[in-house]
Amino acid sequence: MITSLVMSNTGTLIDYKQYFKQGHTWEAYLERFRAEMESEDSPYNKYLPQNWRRQARLARKTQLNEDLKSMIAEIKEPLNWLVITEHWCGDASQINPILHRAAEESGGKINLRFVYRDENEALIDAHLTDGRSRSIPIVLQLDSNYKILASYGPRPEEAQKLVKSILAEGGNYSLPLHSWYAQNKQTSINRDLVSLLKKAS
Repeated sequence: MITSLVMSNTGTLIDYKQYFKQGHTWEAYLERFRAEMESEDSPYNKYLPQNWRRQARLARKTQLNEDLKSMIAEIKEPLNWLVITEHWCGDASQINPILHRAAEESGGKINLRFVYRDENEALIDAHLTDGRSRSIPIVLQLDSNYKILASYGPRPEEAQKLVKSILAEGGNYSLPLHSWYAQNKQTSINRDLVSLLKKAS
């Protein structure tokens, strides 16, 4: 029997269907982002405007490469992408717009929803990076019955290696990481989403 209920490695029963149904559309995600950015009470005010500008630029200008377009065209059964994210996350501002563009390109074959990490601890704890870090964004690829097929995140492998190297030396990775994203021009994210979609076939 196919089920959306899965026992996580933390011993918690995860209902992916319920999380997806309660998730936010891209438009609702942006609306909440805008509201938080305008609030003086947000503890992340120093990160939000830059992330908003970066995200808006990518949403406006990014084009998917031909490999990803072809892979999307080959999708035979609808997929659900559930993204664990937060507005303050710099990686999310680089990756989420590409996810949105891929969902748009799919013509309804990819259904995209966003949930917030800090409001869904059981979910993120079932998908820790390296078994210990609540890094985001995490993309959970679900089939039409909300059974998990694969996951992706929190960033491309090359970027993850860069971050780990800088952290090992006690440095701050923010500027080098976003410089990497700018130079890479979403090439690695496109490639990784091709790999993610192949896991559904």
